[in-house]
Amino acid sequence: MSADRTAREPGEIFGPRMTLFADVLLVGVVTAVACLPLVTVPAALSTSCAVLRATGVGEPATARRYVALLRERPWAADLAAGLVWIAGAGLLVADLALAGAGLPGAPVFAVVAATIGAYAAVIALRACARPASRTDWRAAVREAAGDSVRDVGGSALVLLALVAAVLCAWMLVPLAFLVPGPLAMALTAIDVRDRTDIRDHTDVRDHTDVKDPSLDHSDVEEQRDLSQEPQ
Repeated sequence: MSADRTAREPGEIFGPRMTLFADVLLVGVVTAVACLPLVTVPAALSTSCAVLRATGVGEPATARRYVALLRERPWAADLAAGLVWIAGAGLLVADLALAGAGLPGAPVFAVVAATIGAYAAVIALRACARPASRTDWRAAVREAAGDSVRDVGGSALVLLALVAAVLCAWMLVPLAFLVPGPLAMALTAIDVRDRTDIRDHTDVRDHTDVKDPSLDHSDVEEQRDLSQEPQ
């Protein structure tokens, strides 16, 4: 991180890193409140990722900005996305409950259901971090599904972030009102990292595709051949 991002201004008590930490906690609290109806979870998490992403270009991460972005969302699509995630979560819980009831083949069924549920959770979380989720959930899910396969390391980080958030909320219930902030920060950082890697690889490929005129010896070889022809 550059010095201008870490140095304190004259008279400033806290540095930019502490300010960012406070912003993440504030976004976490506001996001947790917005998630209380449950059906608003996708919209709330998507908005928190958008707020934190905007801090990279100098936008403030305040509760007022969060509420403003939340009001601008297409709520018909957001509520539909919320119903889908509630149905998916309910189906996963029901499947695991049936597996725990001692049905034949329950261990294998539980592993398969947990694997499918984890993969679906990764896609859903990566979709929330995509900028497209603010206006088009279908596009965001398509992009997230492609990212989950192409960027396996990022998908593993998303899963680890989710597990850490769940464990923190389980060990200390009051942390449930704070973990959405760090979770959104992790999702945003993973998505920005993925976009940066793609851009860097594209730049490298473009540079390698450009032919260096200094390496073109065709003219020299042609002149050499002409000089060696018999008079």
